Amino acid sequence: MSSFLSRRRVLTTGAGAALGIGALGANAVPAAASPAASRGASGTEESRTLDELYQAALAEGGKLVIYAGGDTPTQQDATKAAFLKRFPGIDLTLVVDYSKYHDVRVDNQFATGTLVPDVVQLQTLQDFVRWKEQGRLLRYKPAGFSKVYDGFKDPQGAWVAIGAIAFSFMYSAAAVGSDAPRTPLDLTDPKWKGKIASSYPHDDDAVLYLYSLYAQRYGWDWVAALAAQDVRFARGSNSPGDAVRGGQKAIGIGGSGSLAAPASSPTRFVVADGHPFMAWGQRAAILKQAKNPTAAKLYLNWQLSTTQQQASFNGWSVRTDITPAAALKPIWEYPDAHIDGFPRFMADRAQVERWKQTFALYFGEVKGDPTPGWLGLHPGA
Repeated sequence: MSSFLSRRRVLTTGAGAALGIGALGANAVPAAASPAASRGASGTEESRTLDELYQAALAEGGKLVIYAGGDTPTQQDATKAAFLKRFPGIDLTLVVDYSKYHDVRVDNQFATGTLVPDVVQLQTLQDFVRWKEQGRLLRYKPAGFSKVYDGFKDPQGAWVAIGAIAFSFMYSAAAVGSDAPRTPLDLTDPKWKGKIASSYPHDDDAVLYLYSLYAQRYGWDWVAALAAQDVRFARGSNSPGDAVRGGQKAIGIGGSGSLAAPASSPTRFVVADGHPFMAWGQRAAILKQAKNPTAAKLYLNWQLSTTQQQASFNGWSVRTDITPAAALKPIWEYPDAHIDGFPRFMADRAQVERWKQTFALYFGEVKGDPTPGWLGLHPGA
């Protein structure tokens, strides 16, 4: 029996009893390819330069449509601006929505013969495995593919991670003063009651995984104590950071951040040794039915280029040959980041649903409109 299930404070009946660590392995998919699998992979890396791909993309028609997972309509504006600055003349449409809507949207477009995007970059890691099995993804290895960490790529090139993202908690240095929370255990201190914002764990699977790690490590009494903290829950993993930066709350849980930020930064992202946080590689793939495959290849090559990877907002790269900023370790060297655990977690959809419904019992139902807006069936068409 797992240590999670054997803890005295864990739920012993109903959904909670089924949430043990052992269930993670039921439908597990390996996060990293074995050396043998890597040696057996077919295909070579892209040999054309970015400028050569750019000219080929313009000759193809110069259009590109990307469905990107995210929280607000403007969240990928900086990416779009940087791409268009480097490659003027490309007609780029970049549509941001929750990954859990983009994936079923793409499935429906497959079913109705109305596919819109050329590239998908999503948090729903399990979809890339499924789409590969269905023959939906173009097997393609951008330049630098061999330098990508094994756990962040499909050995045959069906998908590759273009960025590493980490979720934990953060705080406002001015709001907490000298008594800052150091670990997730500190978040249940009564002095923080009414001063915490969080994204709903039962609305975003990455936040859900973070909360599941907390529950497994600290027990359900900790979850109950957090529920008593009058936490302001909201949709969108941007919401806790926005609340902290905007001075509305002192602490935010379930959002991204950077350990590479300077000591003078007003917001501090917390990763404590021996305590869980979570990270993953945001996967991207070219759809086999893409209308603009050359522009799609240009985009993946640009994202994996050393220039882009060195400019990562959090200092981490998906490439093994790029030294992280600010003396950080590569993200895969943080055992508490559970980068292998998240793909396994995402693959077991029945377990994900049990976690969601259990957290709804503690924190209430998800409320509010989707933060990217309601985009319908064919955004970007």
